[in-house]
Amino acid sequence: MNRFRYLIEGQAFGVCSLLGERFGISASSIRLYFIYTSCLTMGSPLVVYLFLAFWMNFGKHLRRHQNPTVWEW
Repeated sequence: MNRFRYLIEGQAFGVCSLLGERFGISASSIRLYFIYTSCLTMGSPLVVYLFLAFWMNFGKHLRRHQNPTVWEW
């Protein structure tokens, strides 16, 4: 079960786990609140989630571009 959780958290952008680390809340409770609000508002938080996922990956790309590794020269 832990292997499956690691796969989902790593491959599903990690937005909830990052928010949990930043605000000191468990990632599972953030996921539950996200699911509840998505059901109540007909999925509109999905747009916010995708924007945050894009922003996180964009930030990783910029940091990697500013500090290239030996293999990227």
